Amino acid sequence: MRRSSAVMTYATEPHVSPTATAAPTDGHVLVEVDHLTVTFGRQMVLRDISIQIRRGETVAILGESGCGKTVFLKTLVALQRPTRGKVLFDGQDLFRLSAAELARERTRMGFVFQNAALFDSMTIGENIAFPLRQHRQLSEDEIQAIVRARVAEVGLPLSVLRKKPGEISGGMRKRVGLARALALEPELMLYDEPTTGLDPIMSDVINELILRTRRQHPVTSIIVTHDMRTATKVCDRIVMLYPLARLKPGESQILYDGPAAEIEKASDRRVIQFVRGEAGERLMEMAREENNHAQSAEESVHG
Repeated sequence: MRRSSAVMTYATEPHVSPTATAAPTDGHVLVEVDHLTVTFGRQMVLRDISIQIRRGETVAILGESGCGKTVFLKTLVALQRPTRGKVLFDGQDLFRLSAAELARERTRMGFVFQNAALFDSMTIGENIAFPLRQHRQLSEDEIQAIVRARVAEVGLPLSVLRKKPGEISGGMRKRVGLARALALEPELMLYDEPTTGLDPIMSDVINELILRTRRQHPVTSIIVTHDMRTATKVCDRIVMLYPLARLKPGESQILYDGPAAEIEKASDRRVIQFVRGEAGERLMEMAREENNHAQSAEESVHG
């Protein structure tokens, strides 16, 4: 089914509550990535990544464009097969499961796509009900009760249920995507750039909804973002990745892995430059990369 790209703006926004405190963890490792490497042809995107995420944590996977954040997220739900390494969810290697076993484990996860990925041929109500109809044996009354509860939870009016995705704003579609991801009451929530393309106010609405989700549901959350406001406001922990092309041989792709509140104290200047939004030496690096690319192209033509 084709997904909508049209936008129509509505004024309704949720009333958000104050920032929640960090959710407690029980020490149990829910997600473990062990020496993960992903390549596409000759291009390596992720190299030897090892991370453990405990139940109840909210972790930001931070970094600039091209560092492999979204590829990393896709491996966590087995949408991208690793070249080497393992991805364990609650102790199970996802890539050793049968199709039926993997489908069952995925019902324990909620995925909020960057552009919401709603089916534009369905109403908003049908979009939110979709996973319930696919994976739960419920009566229509039970399904509708859950749909209404999830819509209210993300601050949308019940009248939105009759609309199509093309009839609501981008921010509202993001909230519908969150409502759909919460429909099955997942243990793990994954967010791919949840505030991309939104204005500052709507971005903060999404941040507050993520915090509300932590408070109301016993979830572990992984948020891929380049938005420092999201990372520091919403997350307990930040893992910062760096593009492999700019690393020295043997240098770790993880530049920072620690508390969100302490990232501005990091010793690596590349982390500080990213946090502060400073180009620093990056302008010169970009110029050198462009020159090298042009030189290689010219050599290939004359070679």
